[in-house]
Amino acid sequence: MKTPAHDETPTSAPDTHEVVLAARNVAKSFGAVQALKGVNFDVHRGQVTTLFGENGAGKSTLMKVLSGVHLPTSGELILDGKPVQITSTVAARELGISIIHQELSLAPNMNVRDNIFMGREIMGPFGVNYAEEERQARDLMRELEEDIDPLTPVEDLRLGQQQIVEIARALSVRSRILIMDEPTSALSASEVEVLFKVIHDLKARGVSIVYISHHLEEALTITDHAVVLRDGTMTAYAPRAEIDLEWIVRNMVGENFDLGTPPEGHEMGAPALQLEALSVPAASGAGNAVDRLDLSVRAGEVVCIYGLMGAGRTEMMECVAGRLGATGGRVLLHGQDVSGLTIAERINAGLVLVPEDRQRDGLVQTMTVGRNLSLASIGNFTRGLLTNRKDEAQIVEQSIKEVTVKTDGPDAPIGSLSGGNQQKVVIGKMLATHPSVVLLDEPSRGIDIGAKAEVFRILAEHAKQGMAVIYSTSEVGECLAIAHRIIVMRRGRIAAEFTHDTTKEAIMAASGESLVA
Repeated sequence: MKTPAHDETPTSAPDTHEVVLAARNVAKSFGAVQALKGVNFDVHRGQVTTLFGENGAGKSTLMKVLSGVHLPTSGELILDGKPVQITSTVAARELGISIIHQELSLAPNMNVRDNIFMGREIMGPFGVNYAEEERQARDLMRELEEDIDPLTPVEDLRLGQQQIVEIARALSVRSRILIMDEPTSALSASEVEVLFKVIHDLKARGVSIVYISHHLEEALTITDHAVVLRDGTMTAYAPRAEIDLEWIVRNMVGENFDLGTPPEGHEMGAPALQLEALSVPAASGAGNAVDRLDLSVRAGEVVCIYGLMGAGRTEMMECVAGRLGATGGRVLLHGQDVSGLTIAERINAGLVLVPEDRQRDGLVQTMTVGRNLSLASIGNFTRGLLTNRKDEAQIVEQSIKEVTVKTDGPDAPIGSLSGGNQQKVVIGKMLATHPSVVLLDEPSRGIDIGAKAEVFRILAEHAKQGMAVIYSTSEVGECLAIAHRIIVMRRGRIAAEFTHDTTKEAIMAASGESLVA
C-alpha cells in the first residue's frame, strides 16, 4: 500500500479488473478557487470504488466532472481506453454514466412515476405510455423492497422515501457506470441493507459503482477500492484488503477523530422541555405517527432520539417546533404550555429546530451565506422597516466562526458551499437565536467525520452552558457520542431508554433492526 505525500500525484493502483473510465490529471477551478488539482482516478468494471474525503475535499466536484455536470479546466477523461469529452448529463447518460446526487433533484409537485421517467418518457403510438412507465416504476419499487405507490406525489413522501425514488430513477437507466453521492444519507439500516443487495447484483452484471459516503464503517462493507481526496488532491488509495477505518480517517483528516463524550462538569437544571401524552397524526391519515409520548429533558442535558424510519422521530420534533399539529397532549417549555404558539413564537421563546431536509426547510437558495445565517434572528437587528447592517454583520461573523463554515465570505451564494457546510449554516442560523432548547433532526446528514466532531463539540459546549439538546439520528454510532441519555422510538412510542455506556447492539435490538452485514 502506498500513501503519497500531499503534493504528489499518485498513479493508479494495479488491478486485474479492466478500467472503464479514468480521469487523468483533472483539474477544476471556480474563479480563484481550485477545487481539483490534477486528480487521477480509475473506475473498474464490476467493482465498487469508494471515494472518501472531508466536505470541500473535491469529491462531488470530481463526480460532477465524470457525469457531465462540469467540464474540467484541464486534464482528460478516458472511456474504454479512448479520450472523451462529456459535455452534459445527457451526453453522460448516452455513454452509460448516471449519478445519484447527494442533494435530491426531484420535482416535488410530480408523482413518483413521472419523476423516474422525467426527460426520457416511454412513448407509445398515442403519446406517453403511462401504463408502461407505472409498471416499470412498480418493478423498481419491488426491487428496492419499498412500498411506494408510483402515483404518489413526491412532496407527500418522507425524505428517506424521496431518496429511494432518486435511486430508482438512476437504476431505471440501466447504466454501466453508476455514481452514488451519499445515497444512504436519509436511509434506515434496513433500507441500506436492501441497497447493498442491489449494488451486489449490479456488480454481478458488470456495472461499475463509484460510491461516496461519510458513513465510513458502512462503506467498508461494500468497497473494492478506496480513494481519499484532500483539498482537491488524491492523497491515498488502496484495495479493500489493505484498508481499515483508521487508515481512512488518518488520510482524510490527518488524525483519528472521535465524536466526543457526554459533557461533564456542569449541573443539570430543571426540566427545560416536557412532552405530556403527545400524539401526532400520521401523514397517511391512518392512526398516529407519535402515540401518547412522554418525555422530559433537563437544562444542560443532551438526549439522542434513535429509531427506524417511520418510528415517529421527525414527526415528534416537527410537532414540538410547531411545524405539525398534535391530536393530543402538551408541549411545555420551562413549565409553560407552548402548544398554541406559532413557529416564530416558539423561536422567540427559545425553542428551535434544525430540520431534517436542509434544502427544502433549512435554507433559502436565492440568498447568500450571510443572509441565511441571520434569517432566524432578524428581529435582533431590525426595528420596524430599518435594518442595522452592523449588528447583522456581527451575528453573521460570529456564526461563521462558531460553526466553522468554510466559505469565501458572507456574500457567497449558499449554493457555492458543500453539503456539509450548508448544514453548518442551518445549525448556525438556529444557534444565533440563543435558544434554551434546540432540536436537531439528523444534524450530521451529509457531514464528514471531521465536521461531525465539530458539530457535536459545539452542541456539547452549549449543553455545558445550560442549553437542552435533543438530536435524532439513524447512525447508531452517533447515539454513543455526546448523549447523556438515548431514547429509542418504535412505532410512535418510546421502546427503550439507555445511558451512554450501553452498546450498539442493545440500541438496535430495541429499535427492531439488526446490524448491516
